[in-house]
Parts: sequence; structure tokens; C-alpha cells
Amino acid sequence: MRSVSVLVLFLFLCGFLLFGFTNSFLQGDLVKARAEYTATPSYDRIDEVKKHCAFVLSSATALKPEDNRVYTIKEDIFFVNGDWRQDAGKAPIIPYVDRESYRSNSSDVQKPLNLVSFWVTDVDHASRSKKSISVNGFLVMGITLDSFGDRPYEGSPQFQMWPGHTQLSIAFQGVYTESKKNGGESVMCLLGSTMLPSRESESSDPWEWVKDSNYNQPPLLQDDQILLVLHYPISFTLTNRVIKGEMRSLNSKSNLKYFDGVHILSQLSKLSNYEFGSEKFVSKACEPYPYEDSVANGGIDIYKGTGFCEILGQITGEGAGPFTIVPHWRCNGTDDFCSKLGPFVSDKEIKATDGSFKGVELSMQNVKCEQMPAQGNVSSARVAAVFRAVPPVENQYIMAMRSGPSNMTVAAEGIWKSSSGQLCMVGCLGLVDTDGSSCNSRVCLYIPMSFSIKQRSIIIGSFSSTSKINASYFPLSFEKLVRPTELWNYFRNSRPYYSYSKIEKAAIILEKNQPFSFQAVFKKSLLQFPKLEDTEAYITSLSLLAEDLTLHTSAFPDPFSGSQPTRTDFQMEILSLGPLFGRYWSSHNISSADGETPYHGKAEYTEKQLLMNVSAQIALNGDAYGNFSVLFLEGLYDLHVGKMYLVGCRDVRASWNILFDSMDLEAGLDCLIEVVVSYPPTTSRWLVNPTARISISSQRNGDDPLHFSTVRLQTLPIMYRRQREDILSRRGVEGILRILTLSFAIACILSQLFYIKQDADSVPFISLVMLGVQALGYSLPLITGAEALFKRMSSESYETSSYDLEKNQWVHVIDYTVKLLVMVSFLLTLRLCQKVWKSRIRLLARTPHEPHRVPNDKRVFLAILTIHVTGYVIVLIIHSFKTSRKPFRMEKYIDSAGNSRTLQEWETELEEYVGLVQDFFLLPQVIGNIMWQIDCKPLKELYFMGITFVRLLPHVYDYIRAPIPNPYFADEYEFVNPNVDFYSKFGDIAIPTTAILLAVAVYIQQRWNYEKLSQSLTIGQRRLLPMSSRMYQRLPSKSSEAELVSGVNGDAVLDSEHDNEE
Repeated sequence: MRSVSVLVLFLFLCGFLLFGFTNSFLQGDLVKARAEYTATPSYDRIDEVKKHCAFVLSSATALKPEDNRVYTIKEDIFFVNGDWRQDAGKAPIIPYVDRESYRSNSSDVQKPLNLVSFWVTDVDHASRSKKSISVNGFLVMGITLDSFGDRPYEGSPQFQMWPGHTQLSIAFQGVYTESKKNGGESVMCLLGSTMLPSRESESSDPWEWVKDSNYNQPPLLQDDQILLVLHYPISFTLTNRVIKGEMRSLNSKSNLKYFDGVHILSQLSKLSNYEFGSEKFVSKACEPYPYEDSVANGGIDIYKGTGFCEILGQITGEGAGPFTIVPHWRCNGTDDFCSKLGPFVSDKEIKATDGSFKGVELSMQNVKCEQMPAQGNVSSARVAAVFRAVPPVENQYIMAMRSGPSNMTVAAEGIWKSSSGQLCMVGCLGLVDTDGSSCNSRVCLYIPMSFSIKQRSIIIGSFSSTSKINASYFPLSFEKLVRPTELWNYFRNSRPYYSYSKIEKAAIILEKNQPFSFQAVFKKSLLQFPKLEDTEAYITSLSLLAEDLTLHTSAFPDPFSGSQPTRTDFQMEILSLGPLFGRYWSSHNISSADGETPYHGKAEYTEKQLLMNVSAQIALNGDAYGNFSVLFLEGLYDLHVGKMYLVGCRDVRASWNILFDSMDLEAGLDCLIEVVVSYPPTTSRWLVNPTARISISSQRNGDDPLHFSTVRLQTLPIMYRRQREDILSRRGVEGILRILTLSFAIACILSQLFYIKQDADSVPFISLVMLGVQALGYSLPLITGAEALFKRMSSESYETSSYDLEKNQWVHVIDYTVKLLVMVSFLLTLRLCQKVWKSRIRLLARTPHEPHRVPNDKRVFLAILTIHVTGYVIVLIIHSFKTSRKPFRMEKYIDSAGNSRTLQEWETELEEYVGLVQDFFLLPQVIGNIMWQIDCKPLKELYFMGITFVRLLPHVYDYIRAPIPNPYFADEYEFVNPNVDFYSKFGDIAIPTTAILLAVAVYIQQRWNYEKLSQSLTIGQRRLLPMSSRMYQRLPSKSSEAELVSGVNGDAVLDSEHDNEE
């Protein structure tokens, strides 16, 4: 039997490892297969193509054999998210269903976009002729609130439609040619086939069927008479950069497949080759260089190093985010003049901002930067880019992916020189002709090296008119705010710095908000707050302290108003702390001598001078905080009491005339703001609520248009770095504790197995229901992947910490050790069940005519089932009553495969109640002992008392450990789940008490026989237990029975089986 158990264990481990490997392999193989799948190219319509494309072929020039362009057609000829428009007529090509028509509560107010993308999918070099090459292409067009940026894997054309998105894909065959027209261009003429949506022929509305919600099964028509002609510049320049196309139907107008002509516009992509050479237009805007603007004379240090292109690419790269438009706070003119968005044509949403440009953003696309050879000590670079303005209601991410030129785009080219640090470019609005008639704007751009409360931008720039008289718009400024964690990416060989200018005003705020009180004395003497590390180098201590002071959490009004207060996302970034700017990443932040000196050894940081200069930035999301969504802060941090006293400057978003009339603005910012941030202590968290409090108040008069009411916020509980590290170490400690408890449980089960060898007559009186409850507790972790003893829950906000844990190898060792011990415990419990089951079979074989004398768990199981079903219903009722005023919440956990799964609240309660059933595992034995009226000792004391101890240890541990050690991720604790009702303080007392009483009951039942116990529980003439009977009286042992009944072959066989089993 021992060999069988070892074999089962080996097979289980092999299956577990094989399943994990196979699952990961199949998933990777599936992704690879999907990525490699493409449709088979086809050229069966080339003759038909040449017929319809004769006008293109007639003007084509010969393809030169030495020209490499024909070998890179597939890589070069494409565009993504261009624009298309259709001629006005009665034959639209596709319908569109607005989301708001199907969701009345939708918050989407953005306009749908007409987007189109095209790729060359195959080039047939084998059939190359003198003037053309056969190609296959694939076009995706539609009306959408999303984008068509991803190249489709499927090659078959299809039509798709749902609210907010309509998409038509067309497969093309055609020819690639080149022409000398328009300065040299590549021309492709292609024939396409697709499934067109059918229009209604007898209705004024061609898409009548859409109103009947039939867009899931639209009527489609097969159409292969679609002609597409694309004109692609061979060389992209400032004035020759537009991709043009026209798609039309070859069917007659009376045919339902006919559609009005479609015109396509796009521009060069980031991968396209760009040729600089527009010096005459650049000189028009930038001579004499550098152009004198407000930044050049504004006292800001500008980057003048040799890595300009690298820094610009990182600031404007994919995913870097857009620029913010600065309000016209200095404009003094007419409303039309001061409300205009620079050279861009403002729509009604932009005009509605009245010069504040709230929500308007600017993206910088397709940046081409070419570093030029240095001339002496001066380095230079040539830069080209496209600036696209994004209205407030549009999706910034989707708009930044668009490539079509319009009145909201400005193509620019210019030069940067290290002598001044200025990038000066000429800007051309919309479609640019070869004469550059729309190139009448100047773009100046800088990368600052000095920062202050009024200068928080990593890049600043402006649009201005090149007209020296009668400028058509007021200069438009833009910027991008700096993030401390990104500085190391931008400046690796330079040293940006921060200049403090509001420290004296912050000291006044400190004196006003820190009067003498016993509470302040108590805080300074007993509590500790985030401070510099004694053991770390000075610069490292500053960086670690800045990390602790940074807040990314949710906040609520303080005090709470109503049962469900409004929640807002609160972010507070520390920009500089003392001499540290950003985060410590190398010796560039500060001198190496300073970086190696512990802070307590520096003379300037004595006990008397523990007020630290600090600058920060607060961002609030929510309509209630629209007036100060971003606050620039500067002031003092008191390490004794954990408070910041700050002067705040906000980016005011008011109309231009209000801003102009406010004469006390500083660089367009309202700096009459006081901010106080209170941090919770790092120690004694059970005495103080571990939340941060923020107060933001305006110092303006109530009748000032820039005044706002005081805002007080309280965050969710926060954790500091040391406390996060404590969680990591706590998981290891709790893992070791689980190993020890499981090892002890295995020892208890082994002791019971050895015990029943010595007292075989009492084995049938062990409850199988009790053993089944234990086996269930051990098997659930093996089946579901949950951790032993208690399920490991997971919250979305703990992904980072979980990732740090998973990287730790010794945590893996602990986890696998626990799983191995759980499996051993499960197998030993099954072995114990087998022993009890066979002992009852032998007992039944000896008394085949008296089966009632053999213990049976049927009534025990029914009793336990009734008790626990009733208990679970009661728990659900109590839990629903307690949570009736709380918002609905679903738990998430990570299964063994690493997949996130969601549980309803009743499922969560059921899983928690299963743990309670395991805690009361002795209840079936107590009931069975009463039903069977035992006068023996079926369970060894070490077994049932030891297992009881193992089950109760988590509750004891939860009761004595520090409260709220991990407020964000309390569900992540391995040993206990403190959020559940059964690990509340009441549960930590009631459950162990009940379990101990059950253990005492079993001990008394085994120590006294049933008759003595029944007499002891007699009160007067009433018995608490029924009178004893001979139903379950123990039968003689096998040796005595053999003496009374000799020559019984059946007993001999059973004895032989018993001996073999032993």
C-alpha cells in the first residue's frame, strides 16, 4: 500500500508540471500561428486591371532596375488612419449607428471619424513588366469612434457593424507604377472585391434596415467592381507629403452596388523617408536665427547639449502623451482674435472655451530629427513634424493616431542649434501645395533645464504668425508637464535643477497652521513620520523619502457627506526634495561627495533645521475639481509632525478677458493658494487612522472670479515603503508558519494511523464524515490552485507587489513546499478513510445478520448537512443585512493558471463558510459518538487536539497581529483573509472557543462510557441523552471470535486480508 501511495504522488506531480508546460506551449503556438496567418495572394484579375487602369499605365515611366524602391513596396506603401469623405449624392457606401441611440445614459459626445487604412499585402516580382509590378492590397475603411490602426490578420473582405463602429474591408489586386507628375509619385491602380451592405431602393432612407436593429445580420451584396487609385509621393518633403486616393464604383448608377465616389487623404508615416530641403520656407520664419520670443528672453535655462534629437524623440514618442495648450492670459484684443486657437481653424467646441482652451490638447506626430555634424562648438539638427490639435470632446489617443491632413494639422520643418537651444520651424496649415501658400506660421520649441513653481514643463513652445503686420492670431503657447520618474530618461548627461522661490510664504503658512498644542507635542514625542533614513547615503535618503511622500490613491471629501461620498483619483508627485530634483538614478543629480554622506553627518540638517524644502504637483480628477485639476506646489515639509505647508499655483482655465483683468497672475498662474498635506505616522498605526488629509484653500476674496471654496480631502489608507517591504517579509514568515502547521498536521495524522494498529476494534467508530471534511479541506487547494488552509485572494491594485513577490525564488520554494505538504496530508487522510471503511466491511462480514450493529454515517451526514445549510443561510442573511448600505462588490482571485476570476458575494461567503466547516471538523465525530453510544477511544488525543490546534492557529494569529498592516491588499495575506466575516475580531474569539468545546466534548465522550456520561447529564428525572441500547455494542475481537467459532473459513479469509493490509 505504501508503494501505491508513492506512485500516486509521483503521477500527480508529473501531471501538474506537464499541464502547466503544455498550456503555456499551446498558448504561445496559437499566438504564433495567428500572427503568421495571411491570405493566399491572387492575381487572376490582372488582365481586367490593365483594362480599367489603362489611363494610369499610359502615363507611367519605366521602372529602373537599379532602383531599390520596387523591392520595398510592401514595407513603404501603406498608411494608417487616414481620412475619407464621399461625394454628396444618394448612394452612400456604408451606414453608421450612433452609440447614443442605443444607450441613453451614454457619456460619449465625441464625433465619429471617417478613417481608412491601406496595406500592400503581396508583390509579384516574378511578373514584373517594364512599367508596372502586380500587387495585392487590403483596405479597411469605416465610420467609428475607435481606430483602424491594427493590420488585419484575415485576408477575406467583410463588413462589420455595431453601435459606434462600422467597418468595411476590401481586398484588391492591381499594379504599381511610377509617374513624373507632382514631382515624382508612385501610383497604384487596383480592382477590389468585398461584401457591400445593401441599400433600400424604395425608401428615402437608404439604410432603413438599420433602424430595425438588423445591423447584426445586414443584407450584403457581393461586389467586385471597385476601382482604387492611390498617389504616393516618391520623396516626402514639407510641400509634398500628402497621400491621395480615389475609390469609385464601376457599376451603373441604377445598380444597388453603386456608390458615390470616395476621396482619401493621408500623410507620411513615422517610418517613411523624409527629405529635408525647405530652407527657403524655414528662412522666411526663422531669419534672423534665433527668433526673439518671450522664452528666449524669459530667464529660463535651455538645453544646449548634443543629444537634442534623442531627448525630443523620448518626449514626443509613442505613448508619451500630448501637449497642453496655455490660455491667452496676456491677450488684449477682440474676442475673435483672443479666442482663436493659433493657426488652427477652431470648431465650435474650441470656440466655446473662450480663450481658456480647457481640454484642448496638441499632439506632435511623425517627428523626424536628423543630427547634423558639429561645426566647431556648435551642434545642430534638422527637425520635421506634424502638429495636430485635439478638441476637448475628442478622444486624444485616437486623434493622435490619425494621419489625414486637415485644418487642425500643421506640418512643420526647421532647425535647432546648440548656440541658442531654440528649435525654430516654419508651419504649414492643412493641405500644403508646392508654393507653400499656407506656410505662414512660426513654431518655436525649447527643452528647459531650469524648473520652478511657475515653470514645470519638460518642453515649451509657441505658434506665431510670420506676418510682421496684422497677425491673424495671438501667439499660441503650449507645454508638457514634467514627471519626476521620467527625468532619468530625458537627461542622462545633463543636470536639470529646481529653483525655490516661495519658501518665505510657505513659512507664513506653517506659522499659521502650527500653533502650540498638546497634540503637536504628542506627535513629536511618540509618533514617527516619513523621514530621512539614518543608514542610507544622503542622496539615496532623499529619493526614498520622496517615494514615501508620493501619493497615488483615491480620496473622499473630509468629512464624509452622505452614505456614499464622491470618490476622486488623487495623485501627488514630489518633484524636488531639498537639493534632489526628480529621483536618484546616478551621480548627475548631486555631487558624488554629497551622495555618499549620510544625512545625519551633514551640518545643515541638524535637529533644529528639520524643515525641508519641497516642490510637488497635485492632480485631481472629477467635475467637482475642474477649477484646479492641476496644482503646482512649493513649500516646507516638517519631518516631526509629517505635514507639508505649501504655496499652490494653479493653471487657471477661465476666459481670456477674465485672465487679462486679473493683474496678480504669475506667468498666467493663480498662486494665491494655500495647501496643507498631513501624512499618517509610520509607527503606531493602530492609534492613528493611516490616511492622508489634504486642505486646499484660496486666499482671494469671495467676489473674485478666481476664488474657489476650500477643498478638504481624505485619502484611502496608505502604505509607506517600509510597510510594503514588511508585507513581502510577512508573506515569507507566514509561508514558513504554514509549512510548520502542515508538518504538525501530518504528524498528527500519522499518530492516528499508528494508533489504530494498536486498537483495531475502535476503528469503525471513527466518523467518515469527519475525515471527509478534512479531505475536502486538503483537496480544494489542489483542485482550485488556492493556497493551503486559506484561499489567496487578489486585488487589481496589488499587481505590482505580486510581481515583486513572484520574482523571489525562495517564495516559490515555500509555495511548492506547501503544495507538497497539502498533497501528503490529503493522501494520508485518504489512507485513514480507507482503514475505517475496510474495518466496517470486516465488521459487517462478521455479523451479516445484524448490519444495524455496524456504525453508519448516513444519519451523521444528514445531521451535519442540516446544521451547516441552516448556518449558511443565517450567515447570508446577516451578511446581506450588514452590507445592504454598502456598494455592490465582487471579489477577484487568481487561479492556478494565473487567470483572474470573479466571484459573486454569495460565492465568496460559501467559500468562507467551507473554511468554517473545516474549523468545526469534530462536530460529525461528536454527533456520531452520541448516535453510536461508544465506550471506546476511536481517536488519539494527539490527533484531534493537534488538528484542532492547526485549524485555530490562523484565528489566534489574526487576533494578535497588528491591525491594518496592509490596508490596500489585506486579501493578499497567505495565512488569513482579514476582510472576511469569519476573521473578524468576534469570529477570532467565537470560532476557536466553539472548536475547543468540540475537542473537549470528544475527550469526555472517549474517557467516559456512554452510560456514565448519560447519568452525568441527568437533571432530576430528565435525561439529556437517550438511554443506552445494545445496537452499537462492540463485537468481540477477531481472536476471541476465532476461539468461539472454529473452522469458519470466512473469518480466516478476513483475518488474512487484515494482516495483508497491515
